[in-house]
Amino acid sequence: MQRATPATSRRTGNRPKSLADCGSFATLARKAGALEALDRALRQTLPSPLREQVRFANLRNDRLVFLASSPGWASRLRLMQTQILAAAHAIGTCASSVTVKVVPPPPVATAPDRSKPLSPAAAAHLRAAAASFTDPEWRVLFLELASFAETADSPLPGTD
Repeated sequence: MQRATPATSRRTGNRPKSLADCGSFATLARKAGALEALDRALRQTLPSPLREQVRFANLRNDRLVFLASSPGWASRLRLMQTQILAAAHAIGTCASSVTVKVVPPPPVATAPDRSKPLSPAAAAHLRAAAASFTDPEWRVLFLELASFAETADSPLPGTD
């Protein structure tokens, strides 16, 4: 018996559509607007803490697809499937099931700490490198960098 390989076991209907198969921009914009309106209508029926942790993603065939920020929120949403389907039917959406996928929020980007001054030793190396350049532009740039060095008599950050 031959085992199914990953390439042969995939369903062909789940692949991304080509741009030509998606239709015009106006059609896509209308669909996005309809999905956004459905998102607002369905999430409005949810209790406040849950409402902020889930998003309606799509209506595929007769299945409402939601995205949750964690497995705990996904479980809470699944427990409300009957209420969600009733709300969908009340606004004229034909749906018979709810699918919830966990999609953690992206990590918050932190800005690098740019307040760290250049040490006097680093400034000395930059000045030595500047002295070795024959190009005057490079020399000026390296000397300018060296000027940002912390001096012995400068106050420490936050001690002003």
